[in-house]
Amino acid sequence: MKSIIPIFSSILCISLTACEKDKKPDYLNPELLVEKRIDDLVSRMTLEEKVSQMLNRAKAIPRLKIPEYDWWNECLHGVARAGHATVFPQAIALAATWNTDLMFELADAISTEARAKHHESLRNHDFSEYTGLTFWSPNINIFRDPRWGRGQETYGEDPYLTGRMGMAFVKGLQGDDPKYFKVVATPKHYAVHSGPEPDRHHFDAVTNRRDLYDTYLPAFEACIREAGAYSVMCAYNRYMGEACCGSPRLMKDILRNDWGFKGYIVSDCGAIRDIYENHKITGTAPEAAALAVKSGTDLNCGSVYNPALLKAVEQGLITEEEIDVSVKRLFTARFKLGMFDPPEMVKYAQISYSENDTEAHRQLSLRVARESIVLLKIEGTELPLKKDLKKIAVIGPTADSYEMLLGNYNGTPSKYVTPLQGIKNKVSEKTEVVFEQGCNLAKGGAITHALSSGMLNFEGKKGLKLECFKNLDMTGEPFFTKVDEIPMTQYWIWGAGVPELSWESEFAMRWKGTMTVPKTGDYNLRVKGDDH
Repeated sequence: MKSIIPIFSSILCISLTACEKDKKPDYLNPELLVEKRIDDLVSRMTLEEKVSQMLNRAKAIPRLKIPEYDWWNECLHGVARAGHATVFPQAIALAATWNTDLMFELADAISTEARAKHHESLRNHDFSEYTGLTFWSPNINIFRDPRWGRGQETYGEDPYLTGRMGMAFVKGLQGDDPKYFKVVATPKHYAVHSGPEPDRHHFDAVTNRRDLYDTYLPAFEACIREAGAYSVMCAYNRYMGEACCGSPRLMKDILRNDWGFKGYIVSDCGAIRDIYENHKITGTAPEAAALAVKSGTDLNCGSVYNPALLKAVEQGLITEEEIDVSVKRLFTARFKLGMFDPPEMVKYAQISYSENDTEAHRQLSLRVARESIVLLKIEGTELPLKKDLKKIAVIGPTADSYEMLLGNYNGTPSKYVTPLQGIKNKVSEKTEVVFEQGCNLAKGGAITHALSSGMLNFEGKKGLKLECFKNLDMTGEPFFTKVDEIPMTQYWIWGAGVPELSWESEFAMRWKGTMTVPKTGDYNLRVKGDDH
């Protein structure tokens, strides 16, 4: 018997080793608690891998089956910057409805389209910007100062109304499933951010305690405590001498300790760099990165954290254990979105692409628009205009403008009606409608007609032929071609859907075709790119 015990032990050892190899790691087991899964996942990551997940463009970690992910997405009044989507009225108009139930319904429709787009992107192996499920909306800053150029993104100057509308919006986005988020909402910009726009990167907002708590914090508190927002974006500016993205008072004392916030905090884009370059609170990038993470900013929109956090650890400014706290918060969001679970377990993963930009959602947008309009009392016979008038003159630079319909942080509508076209649709065939643009809105502004696929043609097909090259001089055969029918208007994503495209590599794209304009005139063609 003694002679066979070692042999038996060896066989048992080999068998156990094989079983261990076949066993799924805890973080991939959807039956376990999320906390246990995340602890297991983070314990397997190197410091470099952890830091790589703390940028908005998080890299893939193939050995752990972690796909790349871009945290940046927008849905201020509809899924934005990601092709066709239902475009709802701008935020300031939504507030004018005074209707929180309608706001919830609208946000629910937006999150449905967000899910539809996200899963279609996954099917196409597209992990680019604006394809994720973490949305940096709503903007719940208080609009007090007209020098702040983004007041139209807010719900106005009333803290209570802003809180109610923001809370309904957050609930509609995040859904009601007890286990999974539909999407993650991110109220912004925390806090006291709505000062003069040109000063935002170095401005120090100063208020008394009463104004802070009565004016600037109530909407954030409502979105966190009552609506359960799982993310918050910290602002560019300082508040009372502390950078908002490096403020223990705002992020630890108030947000986490007083309000019980459990989610993650993302910096506004470039705000970590502001800490040392513009606010001069620290002298170096590693010091700024360590201050931000210790204060609670888990995710850097930008690129400072990598490599600054690695240097900060080397310099003893922060520990790997402190970095783990942020990484776990970020992965909690991704797990709660169902990104590491079988799709059949996540009810929101069943939303099909056909639910994007539906007729029902367009009708909802129309209903919201109607409720947002406030009309003065009409007396006399001037309004409404009679349908059988002999002649109507429509004058002005926005009368037939596509872009004036969109607001900002917007999607691309598949159908739209300008004021000029709307008037033409309403009057009788006998009425002559005369249009004159007049001046431009700004010096050098383009003529009001939008550049769209209907004006673009390649060999009889709508749109332009796209050719992609893996070099800058566009020599040799393109590795990818297609006829692109997407309107080349605001925020069209260059390279969306192109396979094998690495943003770190050199590449070039070329569009071929012809453009036919609706009338003779001067046209300005603009190409805009971001360096994020």
